[in-house]
Amino acid sequence: MSSKAERTSQYIIETVAPVFNKHGYIGTSMSDLTEATGLTKGAIYGNFENKEALALASYEYNSRLLLDKIDELLAIPGSALDKVYNLTKFYKQYDIFTIEMGGCPVLNTGVDSFNNNRLLSAANREVLRDIEGKIALVLENGVNNKEINLPVTPLQFAKQLFTMLMGAISMFTITQDRKYLINTVAYLDLLIKNELVK
Repeated sequence: MSSKAERTSQYIIETVAPVFNKHGYIGTSMSDLTEATGLTKGAIYGNFENKEALALASYEYNSRLLLDKIDELLAIPGSALDKVYNLTKFYKQYDIFTIEMGGCPVLNTGVDSFNNNRLLSAANREVLRDIEGKIALVLENGVNNKEINLPVTPLQFAKQLFTMLMGAISMFTITQDRKYLINTVAYLDLLIKNELVK
């Protein structure tokens, strides 16, 4: 069983993760954190060394939720093509998945931290590589099992696929128009069918 201190730390992370994700590292004030948690500044910093450590823990929490969901989708039994379609279907509804997180943690943190926080920026790049690697592994397995054809290397296709998904997420975030998600996924599904199906 976890200790009271561990439970408090976890409560703080889960509570402030959406706050950091919405407002960014610089834009999140101590009063935002105390208001969200109902704790004093001393209670928060009694559990975390500083704001940067808390922001990093919050990002790791949000990104772990996303990575776990992607793992779940890519682990569903079926062919490599089925797994890729599971992923694109998820991204069609991505705004719903991320609503409680305060939006896409990869996009929000990536843009916010690039010039403001080296540690967060590095953690974000690692998550991007992790997601691309997971997609590439599914594609590589599909090629090895002779389920799909690839016009390029698995990693190159995975990077291009994820780039288009992130573009759709960016445009949705800016406009709040879900057509960017829906239409991009529809196009990707057609591309996958035309390029990958043997």
